Amino acid sequence: MIRPETVLESWKTVRQDTAQAVEDFPAAELDFKPVEGMMTFREIVRHILEAGHAIVGMLLDGVENMATPQFRESLQKYMVELPATPDAAALATALRGNMELRSSQLAQRPADFYEQVVTRFDGQQVTRLEMIQFVKEHELTHRAQLFVYLRLKGVVPCTTRRRMAKQQKA
Repeated sequence: MIRPETVLESWKTVRQDTAQAVEDFPAAELDFKPVEGMMTFREIVRHILEAGHAIVGMLLDGVENMATPQFRESLQKYMVELPATPDAAALATALRGNMELRSSQLAQRPADFYEQVVTRFDGQQVTRLEMIQFVKEHELTHRAQLFVYLRLKGVVPCTTRRRMAKQQKA
């Protein structure tokens, strides 16, 4: 059995590392993308923020079926207020603030909230907790993209820096 607290604490760690990646990336190069057809660094960060905020917002509002033709339109109700081209500080602050807000809101929900089944946008039936886990995994996937972009700019991601620091202490 996976406990909601464990999923939320894990997601907070992922989110902290995402925000750190934003702060570590060269501020003047947020619109960098390695090849045509990929999202820019800034677009990926915004996508992480908006997707997590919107899907959790839908869960908190009691939406049970996300597999509707108007799913994308319904996400608009949950968009995060950001400037059109937010700078690194605004993005990192929004990532951290949003995680605090959503984790606090989720922590106030009773255990049976997490057990209720919802229909994901792809039609799959999952519990609300499984949907939150999916959102965290979505962020992990895009965080990996951010880490590749960091590497392409010669920046070592924070997770590697922590591992290296532990190895040096040992």
